[in-house]
Amino acid sequence: MKKKFRLKTQKEINNVFLNKRRYSNKYFSLYYKDNDLDYLRFAISIGKKFGNAVSRNECKRRIRHIVRDLSRIIGNYDFVIVVRKEANELNFQQINELITKLIQKSKIIETED
Repeated sequence: MKKKFRLKTQKEINNVFLNKRRYSNKYFSLYYKDNDLDYLRFAISIGKKFGNAVSRNECKRRIRHIVRDLSRIIGNYDFVIVVRKEANELNFQQINELITKLIQKSKIIETED
């Protein structure tokens, strides 16, 4: 994942949180807002209660892979995916389904008909 697709500073991430456009389920929350760029940017937030560093990094790698494969995202958005500690028990397929449904619910992705 190229660095231009990441939200890097705390100011950029807080700007997304202040926008208050959010969708969530038991395991993840998705905050998003429009940006003025020609591409999307995102960040992953995961707390220390999730587990040790190895499990947190594994979850972040999985989520980055899922977002990279979602090439149908409409428009230019900044979004932050917040991972809750309950997601520690999920495998890759479950994470993929839940995040894809969350992004579809937010209408920033085309649905497959």
